[in-house]
Amino acid sequence: MIHINALSASIEELLRAEHSPSHTLNQIVEYVGLALQADRCFLYVRQPDRGRGRSAFCWRKNQSIPDKNTIQPDWQADTDELPAEDPLIRAGLAIKPSVYVDDVETASPDVLNREFERKTFGHRALIHAHIQKDSKLWGILQPCVFGRVRHWTDEEKKQIETILPLLQPVIAAYVNED
Repeated sequence: MIHINALSASIEELLRAEHSPSHTLNQIVEYVGLALQADRCFLYVRQPDRGRGRSAFCWRKNQSIPDKNTIQPDWQADTDELPAEDPLIRAGLAIKPSVYVDDVETASPDVLNREFERKTFGHRALIHAHIQKDSKLWGILQPCVFGRVRHWTDEEKKQIETILPLLQPVIAAYVNED
């Protein structure tokens, strides 16, 4: 188990091990999921210069947690219909700060599209953590919980924001392999 206060140190240690980008990113989603005691955590990676992305890595607490729409084998254009339907992806593409949603059911429509979240992911609370560099969105780290409201603490937010810049070079290496 990784304690939330040790998340950034654990990820820095993982990065020093210099595993492949794929192995490293897979471990990162697991570390984040465990540290936050989330039900699921997935990572959407992007090729910002090509305007496309895909959900490439997913960790689930157990097999009963849905994995719907968490792994996409093919790259998909992400700059057409998706931003019109999803305010969260729109915020990421606009290089806005990460979004911490305690309750999908009570979140404002300018923050998220409840129906889109329900039918696409089914979670109740989530973090939509934007991995950005040089005014480009490189990825979205999305830990979440199902069936209950989840308040994200200041320490959890601090740890997530601390690790986001560390992920960008690994994502860049990963997406450039393809």
